[in-house]
Amino acid sequence: MQVISTYRYARISAFKAREVTRAIQGLPVSAALDLIAFSSKKAAGLVSKTLKSAVANAENNANLRVSGLVVKEATVGEGPTMKRMMPRARGSGSRILKRSSHIRIVLTDEIEIKTRDKKKEQKRKSKKTSKKRKEEVKSEEKPETTPEKKPEKKAKKKEAPVPEEETV
Repeated sequence: MQVISTYRYARISAFKAREVTRAIQGLPVSAALDLIAFSSKKAAGLVSKTLKSAVANAENNANLRVSGLVVKEATVGEGPTMKRMMPRARGSGSRILKRSSHIRIVLTDEIEIKTRDKKKEQKRKSKKTSKKRKEEVKSEEKPETTPEKKPEKKAKKKEAPVPEEETV
């Protein structure tokens, strides 16, 4: 079952918040919360708030165990931008854009939690199979094909014309 939590109109640009959400995608909830707790970014606090809300939704509304939850999707979309003006030289003004974003986190219990040990085992298995394939290719004897020798053409020497003697 999937549980969704959304933090709308967060006062941070989507570009800055996406860096944190990319890091937690696919992680178990406990690992994602640990990763966010040690991040020094402003977005980490906002994403943490949203993630905790999603966990609470899963516990209370969907009756799911927290230990089996995985962050299936963590996305940040652009929200409305507030436009402000700042006075500049000679009576002109420059625009200041105060960006906002919408943080959306989807938790699920359907995805199997992969620990580091399982990932290492999968890598080892894939390396072994790739080595076996390489050995099979080497062991297969390919019929040797030698290029056929073409008869060499003898270059004909052109004889230089002999100058004729002039008779006077």
